[in-house]
Amino acid sequence: EDIICAAISMLVINTVNSLEVLAGADISYAAAEEGGHISCRFETPPDEKAALLVDSMILGLQSIRDSYGDEYLVINLKEE
Repeated sequence: EDIICAAISMLVINTVNSLEVLAGADISYAAAEEGGHISCRFETPPDEKAALLVDSMILGLQSIRDSYGDEYLVINLKEE
């Protein structure tokens, strides 16, 4: 359980950092230590590089969920 949590956290945090540093994306994000909720919002439409980073993160998260079940991971995506 702890290893699954750590893998999810690392994947998401690395993606958020990569969006800022590598893609130069204009994002805002918030993380709650209690419950492990992380939200990230694009303030401007993502370019191709940012979209690829997000797609890669989603692929990794879905792989974790498929391997270990949705008991540990719920993915909520919203496009506005």
